[in-house]
Order: sequence, then C-alpha cells, then structure tokens
Amino acid sequence: MPPRRFRPDRRQMSAARGGPGAAARSATFSTHVVPGASAAGPRFGARAIGVPKPDKTIQVTVVLGRPPGSTSPFTAREAAAALPQKRTYLSRTQLAQQEGAPESDIQALTTFADANGLRIVRTDAARRSVVLAGSVSQLNAAFGVQLTQYHFQGRIFRGLATDSAIKVPADLASSVVGVFGLENFPVARPHMRLRPSAGVSYPPQQVAKLYNFPPKGASGQTIGIIELDGGYQASDLNTYFSRYGLPVPRVTDVAVNGSANHPTGDPTGPDAEVCLDIEVAAAVAPGADIAVYFAPNTDRGFVDAVTTAIHDDVNKPSVISISWGNAESLWSGQTRRALNQAFQDAAAAGITITVASGDDGSRDNLKDGRAHVDFPASSPWVLACGGTTLHRGGAPANQETAWNDSGGGVSRPFKEPSWQRRANVPKGRPAPARGGRGVPDVSGNANPATGYDVIVDGQASVIGGTSAVAPLWAGLVACINSSLGKPVGLLNPLLYGPAGSALRDITSGNNGAYDSGPGWDPVTGLGSPNGKKLLAALT
Repeated sequence: MPPRRFRPDRRQMSAARGGPGAAARSATFSTHVVPGASAAGPRFGARAIGVPKPDKTIQVTVVLGRPPGSTSPFTAREAAAALPQKRTYLSRTQLAQQEGAPESDIQALTTFADANGLRIVRTDAARRSVVLAGSVSQLNAAFGVQLTQYHFQGRIFRGLATDSAIKVPADLASSVVGVFGLENFPVARPHMRLRPSAGVSYPPQQVAKLYNFPPKGASGQTIGIIELDGGYQASDLNTYFSRYGLPVPRVTDVAVNGSANHPTGDPTGPDAEVCLDIEVAAAVAPGADIAVYFAPNTDRGFVDAVTTAIHDDVNKPSVISISWGNAESLWSGQTRRALNQAFQDAAAAGITITVASGDDGSRDNLKDGRAHVDFPASSPWVLACGGTTLHRGGAPANQETAWNDSGGGVSRPFKEPSWQRRANVPKGRPAPARGGRGVPDVSGNANPATGYDVIVDGQASVIGGTSAVAPLWAGLVACINSSLGKPVGLLNPLLYGPAGSALRDITSGNNGAYDSGPGWDPVTGLGSPNGKKLLAALT
C-alpha cells in the first residue's frame, strides 16, 4: 500500500497556528513574503508526520539588511584589484558603525515582536541580527507559517509545511533578509574523506613545504574555523604537534547557539572533520592561534557561526576556514542571501574566507544527472578551494593532477563576478554557458589516497577531501598576512589578475562533467599554490 499522506485535522491546525483568531492576527501583522524562505522538508525528501507541540519554545534569528545606500569598499573593481598594502579595510568597530542594522529597523522589529508576544533574547546591530523567542503557536501566528514535524534519516525534525511562506509586516519588507530557526534540518555536509586501504600520506607541514609556504610562519594571526558537529580532545592536539616538533597552538572554543566542543569518540565521524581542520591549519601556519566556532548544523547555526566569527572582536580572526557545504539547490534562497551578505562584510574588514568546494565531483552528491556546485563555495566573496592528487616529485616540481572528486562547476544563483570574466571558458561535456560564478578558484592536495596524517580520538588516521584544502589555504593566507603585516582580505581579484602567476596550473584530470586544462577550469580552478611566489606577488 502507498504511504498515507499526513493531513492535520482542524483542531491540530488551530493549535499549531495559535488557536482561534491566529489567522486574523497573521493577516494583520504579516503581509510581505520573505523571498527564498522555502520549506526544507521537500528539498531533502523528508516525510511529514505531524505538528510540533504548540507550547514548545523556539528561538529564531532575524537577519536584517544593510543601511540604505551602504556600499562595500570592494564593490569597485579598482579597489578589489589593489594590492593589500594599497587597500583600506574597515575595523570591526567601523564595520558595525557603517554597515550595522539601522536603529529604525531594530525598533520596527521590536514593535513586531511585542505585538506578537515574542521575547527579544538578543539584539546585535553589528551582525544585523535580532534573536526572538516564542512558542510554536506564537511563531506560527507571527510569521504566518505552519510548522510541521518531518521524519528524515531516522530522526524527527521541524520545518515549514510545503505550502508555508514566511511573512513579515510591510514596514519590515525592505529590511528583513531572512528568518532562521523555524526549521532545524541539517543543512551542510563535511567535505572530508577517509583514506582507503592503500595509498600514501603526508604530514600537513610536508605538504606546506612542497607548496613552498613562506618559512616565517603565522605569528600574530588567528585562524577561525567553523564547525557544525563533533569536537576534539586536547590530548590529541598535544600528542599530534609534539610528535612533529611543532608548537601546540592555542585553541579557543567559541560556543554558538548553545553548541560546544563535544567529541563523539568516533574517529570516522564528525570529530574527524574538526581534528583535520585544526591540525592542518595549525601545522602549516605555526605560531597562529586557532578559534573554533561550534554551532548546530542548521541554517540558523551556520549563519550565526559565520557572523559571530566575522564580528569577533576578542579573537579577531584574519582568515576563516569553512569545510562544510551542500549543493546550491538544497539551500533556501534566504540562507544563501544571508551568508553571502556576511561574506561581503568579511571582505570589507579584510578577512579572507576559504571554503571547500565539495567531494563528489560535478554531481555534488545529487543523482539527477546534472552538474551542480557547492555552497557556500559558490559565493563570489569567498575563496573556493578544489582538490588535486599530489605525489612528491623532484624539486621544484611536484607530480600533481586533478582529483576526480573535486567539486566544481558554474553557479546558478550567483552571477559571474567582474574579476572572473577574464578567466577562460571552461571545457566540459557539454561546456556550460558562462554568466555564473565559477567554482573553484584554487586547489590543493585533497585525494584521500595522498591524504594528510592526523590524530582523531586517540587514533592515527589519514584523511583527505577538499575539507583539507580550505584550512591549508587558510594557513597559507595567515602566513602571508603575518609576513605582510596586513591582511590580504578578498584574494580572488588578485589571483585572477597580477598574482595569478604564483599558482601552478593543473592541466590533466576531470571531475565528471568538466576537464582540467590550461588556465582556469571548474575542477582545480587556477591551480595549486607556490607560497613564496604568492607572497612576492602580493608585496
């Protein structure tokens, strides 16, 4: 028999929406549909099974837009193409003053919350976010939605009903970017791969040597790392860095939305991602501090982790590494918009964001036979990091080819940035129409068969994936920042321009739909780094 479709009765609908009169209140206060706030359940193939308890308390983060007339310092092509020493960045204080949420928008949202019985938990004008708390019934009525329970991958999640759309009052229509936390589906996957039974491996610092990293290290720099699950054990870090004669980094845990460093004890699970990120970044950038932002794997968790790291005026990361992502089509439009806005803030503040491009080739873990790219790697404000297979060769060259699972392609929601238009048209089967943001920008060793030596939950492991390339490039950026005495910030326009010669072009291999060839390609981007040469090009 086919499965029964869930159909709540009228009493369930009334309870979920806040009881009699809720529809009238919703019509009064919620008249504008927030663009791109689509239900996650159908996107993930989840099955609706009922409604949440109407009195259950939920927190949501409302993200607001920039002040009217605000422009990023890097919207101008001339500013973006300037070398770091010629650039002017905003301090975090200036970023808050110039790009923070207008007081009028916060006041309008406060009025909306009061009218709907919602409690204001936190207001952060710099991050342009306001956290609200209320019961399921209050939130249903306030935002004009119907929250539903879904069965997905053996667990129960909360999400919008298929036909629900988030609504806000007309006076908030131009200021609300998105409302996050109504749904709690896991939105991202870690892009790491455990090594198969055969292969070779490298300590991260040996990979840095093969890529000719600057020898000075990264003293005075902090590398931020976003993690959405798992954790690390301090004893593993002490053992790991002592084994290789490296300084044990100072690691600071930053809790976001109640999450924390919570190792599972499973060396093949999310702990592997956390340890890979910390050990690679710190090993290739000795002297750098590490700040790890632990957040729930939800749209709200991801957005809040990124904005927390960018505006962290205590740890002050100059580069942030993200090894989590998913196919663009699996993200809601409001989440892509909110994260992209945050990444633009990072560029204005001189913070480089490095992001893994994915580990399933041009398919990006979807089975529809089409080419896809991963987000947030497809944001034009991040450095998208693809993968290669690295075999140590005679100096100065290494034997390096494209890794066939390196994520890459052409974005659909994000337009081609001006600095990428000079890149060659990708070669594919068939070649895609240009006009979208091309992914990745750069690459590095990612094949688990030539992976990285790490320690996870007391066990020695070999791990690869583009998850390793994001912290690898973050470490290189930290070393360059330390040598220059100034952050390089948004690196992409320089790599596609005057600094492009510092990259080693990868011309063989493919990722399914696309071939690697001379110049930029959607498999390995512009190529892998020559660290000293890149430092010289940016000086």
